[in-house]
Amino acid sequence: MEESGPAAAPPEGRDERSLEALSLAGGGGAAVAAGRQIPEGRRATLASALELEGTVLREGRLTQFVANNLERRIRQSGAPRGEPPAGGSGSSIPAIDPGALQDVVALAGQVAAQVDELLRNVHCGLQALTALSVGCIQTYRDGVESLGEAADLSIRAMYALVARCEELDRAMQPVPALAKRIRDMKGTLERLEGLCK
Repeated sequence: MEESGPAAAPPEGRDERSLEALSLAGGGGAAVAAGRQIPEGRRATLASALELEGTVLREGRLTQFVANNLERRIRQSGAPRGEPPAGGSGSSIPAIDPGALQDVVALAGQVAAQVDELLRNVHCGLQALTALSVGCIQTYRDGVESLGEAADLSIRAMYALVARCEELDRAMQPVPALAKRIRDMKGTLERLEGLCK
């Protein structure tokens, strides 16, 4: 709990008059009416009264107050009026409604059934995805194998074509000489034809 003014703020559950009572109990002098400015001499007395209720830290004009037993004070402030505040370790546990327990059990059963159905659906979906993945992998494998076989056949056919071309080139080597002989024969026939005329 912090206060930037000249006087420290009162702790939870107490007002200015209770602080005045603490200051009077500590020997602080006459009580000050609520709403009036606290004199400078009373600030130390109020700080001393706050120290009885907790820890007071001062940094310049800033005063910090940390109450003792803060958890117990919070519990007391949250307790309904007319009921005694429950102690920290001696607090009684309220009775549990059997109907609420039955509702919780029924809801837990519904949640368990829904979780089982969800797990079955997930299992079926995973099986379908696994089968689809296996099918895709097998198709990819078959395609790769077919492509390898086709590439091998193409390479073999290319080598066979090259070999046949080489054989054809070797077979065509006598053609130039044969063409020369044909030209010679044609010239001879032309000369004989001229002589016969």
